[in-house]
Amino acid sequence: MRQDTQRDRQDRETVRLKSGERVDELERNGYRIIQNPKKFCFGMDAVLLTGFARARESDRLLDLGTGTGIIPLLMEAKYHCAHLTGLEIQADSADMAARSVEMNGLSDKIDIITGDIREADHIFLSASFDCITCNPPYMIGRHGIANPDAPKAIARHEILCTFEDVARQTEKLLKPGGHFFLVHRPFRLAEIMTALAGHKLEPKRMQLVYPYADREPNMVLLEAVRGGKPRMTVEKPLIVFREPGVYMPEIKEIYGY
Repeated sequence: MRQDTQRDRQDRETVRLKSGERVDELERNGYRIIQNPKKFCFGMDAVLLTGFARARESDRLLDLGTGTGIIPLLMEAKYHCAHLTGLEIQADSADMAARSVEMNGLSDKIDIITGDIREADHIFLSASFDCITCNPPYMIGRHGIANPDAPKAIARHEILCTFEDVARQTEKLLKPGGHFFLVHRPFRLAEIMTALAGHKLEPKRMQLVYPYADREPNMVLLEAVRGGKPRMTVEKPLIVFREPGVYMPEIKEIYGY
């Protein structure tokens, strides 16, 4: 069991940590994040997405389904975007994200909005973002879910939104020529490509992620451009582990180790 450090106790006093919450280091700009392991913690997929994505200092960025705010925090640390917004439907997660933003002194750069992806076009102005990122639920339906209202179930299964919802809203909110970055599972790649094309989001760049060099890929990173011309680059595979417990150099670089 993880023991509280002096810094944890200080954090609990200064950022109002709630029961079950902890503060984790992000290895970027000294930024930290509040998480609750009993509810949901960010995974490698979110970190790899921020390594794959690209942004400019002048960009306004929206993260759909931001969870505890990991993607806006890392995108600000890496690319210093002009402004970033995270949209999250689960109030507890959005609250943790907002407190993490405050803890890192980024309240003037990052907004956390509690809201439904399916209604994002009623929350934000049309074509108002240069970049949109998303780490959406991967699993279809509710098969095998013991509690469909549990935070982890909502984050992993298409209970409250589908990828079609994500693509539809991205088309509305992204500026013409704007970039959409997402991470998903390869087994849904055909469906994802169809949905992107159906919403004028032209796939431009793809990278498959493999846990080991001799295994099948378990993640796919994609970049699409609203109204882009047909032509896609497939980047070299990204291998996570050299051997059990030993990251490849590329993964260490993305994490900032």
